[in-house]
Amino acid sequence: MAQSACRPAIQTCRPIPDETQGLAIGFQRWLTMATPTDAPKGALPGTWKARMIGPDRHRDSAPRLRRSFRCDAGHGAVVSAEILATALGVCDVTLNGRPVTADVLTPGWSSYEWRLRYAKWDVTALVEPESVIAVTLGAGWYSGRLGFAEERALYGTSRAALLELRIHFEDGHVQTVATDESWESGPSEILSDDLYDGETIDARQRDDRWSRPGPAPEGWSGVVTVDFDDVRLTPYIGPPIRRQEELAPQRVWRSPAGATLIDFGQNVVGWTRLEVTGGAGHAVTLRHAEVLEHEEIGLRPLRTAKVTDRYVLSGGHDVFEPTLTFHGFRYVEVDGWPGSDDELATAIRAVVIGSDLERIGWFSCSDPLLNQLHSNIVWGMRGNFVDVPTDCPQRDERLGWTGDLSAFVGTAVYLYDVQSFLHDWLRDLAVEQEHAGGTIPLIVPDSFKLEQRQGMSWRLARAQHPVVALWHDAACWVPWAAWEAYGDLEVLRDEYPSMAAYAREIALAVSDDGLLRGEQFGDWLDPDAPPGKPGNGKTDPVVVATACVYRSAMMARGAADALGRSEDAAEFGRTAERLRRAFNTAFVSDGRVHSDSPTAYALAIAFDLLDESEQEAAGDRLAHLVREAGHLVSTGFAGTPFILPALSKTGHLETAYRLLMQTECPSWLYPVTMGATTVWERWDSMLPDGSINPGEMTSFNHYAFGAVGEWMHRVVAGIAPAEPGYRTISIAPRPGGGLTWARADLDTPHGRASVRWSIEHGSMRLEAVVPEGSAAVVDLPGVPDVKVGPGRHEFDVPLRTA
Repeated sequence: MAQSACRPAIQTCRPIPDETQGLAIGFQRWLTMATPTDAPKGALPGTWKARMIGPDRHRDSAPRLRRSFRCDAGHGAVVSAEILATALGVCDVTLNGRPVTADVLTPGWSSYEWRLRYAKWDVTALVEPESVIAVTLGAGWYSGRLGFAEERALYGTSRAALLELRIHFEDGHVQTVATDESWESGPSEILSDDLYDGETIDARQRDDRWSRPGPAPEGWSGVVTVDFDDVRLTPYIGPPIRRQEELAPQRVWRSPAGATLIDFGQNVVGWTRLEVTGGAGHAVTLRHAEVLEHEEIGLRPLRTAKVTDRYVLSGGHDVFEPTLTFHGFRYVEVDGWPGSDDELATAIRAVVIGSDLERIGWFSCSDPLLNQLHSNIVWGMRGNFVDVPTDCPQRDERLGWTGDLSAFVGTAVYLYDVQSFLHDWLRDLAVEQEHAGGTIPLIVPDSFKLEQRQGMSWRLARAQHPVVALWHDAACWVPWAAWEAYGDLEVLRDEYPSMAAYAREIALAVSDDGLLRGEQFGDWLDPDAPPGKPGNGKTDPVVVATACVYRSAMMARGAADALGRSEDAAEFGRTAERLRRAFNTAFVSDGRVHSDSPTAYALAIAFDLLDESEQEAAGDRLAHLVREAGHLVSTGFAGTPFILPALSKTGHLETAYRLLMQTECPSWLYPVTMGATTVWERWDSMLPDGSINPGEMTSFNHYAFGAVGEWMHRVVAGIAPAEPGYRTISIAPRPGGGLTWARADLDTPHGRASVRWSIEHGSMRLEAVVPEGSAAVVDLPGVPDVKVGPGRHEFDVPLRTA
């Protein structure tokens, strides 16, 4: 999403009606019920002994905490050992100088006021008779910079850790080493750390005595306990953040200004690891950027984020890896490298990080540009699924904008198993919703409310109207997409209170005429909107809003049906029908939809808002508008995910393909022709002359417009769930656009499903694999549907010629 100055003004508060207060009480009851009953005080298993502690004095570096101990004697061998840990900030934990986990940036970012997650790690192999356990504390999201207001410490100023090491012995004895007043605190070589600004490490300050048993190094002192209510503690639901892979430089060269530049060939999220030998006190500085402009690194889109790492050499051989920050980058400018360009290429690697998600979906076809587009979508998702589904990973924002995820979630569930990731994030959405009296925030976790408390004038922080369509619709669209993809009824049950509360909020929010009015973002980033006013698109925001909340009401009804809540289903059905009638009365006439824009038609058709008599005419009008625009994209966040489905649904498949495969700007493939390796925020984030879009809101890694990936899987390749969780699979490829073959593979909850089609000698040849436990309905052009069971199936269908 964007900088606030580019958004429509929204009031910050509203009275809470009695009905909403009731919803809040219901949420509190649900949250209490959702807490595991077999775990005391914050869901930690067993007896909880640790206390939250921090350093007893301010230090000009990231602080370290340590405790030296001996294993209890007389109990036999160590059978197992585990650490449970969390932090106010982020923590790196070591045992005898060795990392205890592959996880990084633990415990990530959650709604800290109510949910602080803790990690659990097996450390059996690391325990020694005499050991030292240590924690390095980074600012992270808790006390570092957050958002685009240059604010720090929104949640608190004290870095602290809570940790418990439990050692299980052969005779059943359990020794516990827990954070308390007996620990020590000291400095580190990390002189500064911030997620946005980067890290400074002075290797001269390294003193490994802190990691060895025995007395602490000079300068170490005690700790203090930090006031903390451990009822906030909760185990991870989603996956941890981890290193995913490493990339070597593709090129090292000198810019026209003489700067040393590195191109890693791919826009990634993470950091660099550098090995270097040089004189003590010599500094090497690395600045990160996504693109080049005029042959120099393009820093302006990063706004106030410094994204700079600085390494001060020890005089020996040093290895630097800044694990308390991360950057979005493809290019690095290196200042102060003491060796040759070839040596630099050998010494540096890009370390890619992200939430540890399992890849489940793949797509390829005969068009290299579409393959690159799909790769860009995948990399964009990887870079923005770093604990929180963010809008962008590089500039001074990196927030969990609900609207971005609403647009993209249908694609996300095809590419990776994101069920637990989304489940964790939706818990934050629900708890924020509960504490806001039923209103969903625009970002999750909601840091806007904290900026407001600290004197910020963000009129965005709360909506005058309780429903901002597309953004708040994440409460229904996200869990529904997960339900369709994974079919887990218990997860849907967990999310249902939030969905139901939002559906009731919609019913309260609509006007007397049945339409959703109030301040709205509309079709955000419509390419025809003024550059400085991305919310001022062609489509009436009331059209967008009413259509979007209708879809949410229908999803809430579907969830209620699936859970056997017939009264709720009837209630939400009435809300949906009221919205549908109002939409048709106010906006539809003779196949024309008010605003007469691609987004208006796309939403009306894709959401089944139109009567059958209006649908064909609306589809024809949409196709006409697309052709009239020269098959250039003319939709923003709201319309883009649905325009291709609307076209193919109404029989305009070739128009959809021409829109997909357009290479002029604005289009999905224009960035590909410009060398993009991720999806851009703006259709023209980089102009044809190679200069960066002059707006302040220009990210080169924004997944929202990558929502087209869902259509590529569902329609081009032809694989979709015919019922939740792919118990029955729809196999319905629709060739077009001159493609000669396409393929998709998907790891469903029942096993891998595959679809591959090719055009050979005037016929379409299809090979499909249906996993055990599933069936499939095969729907091919011009022939009756066929239902098949598990196994490999082949079909040959003659193609009709025009």
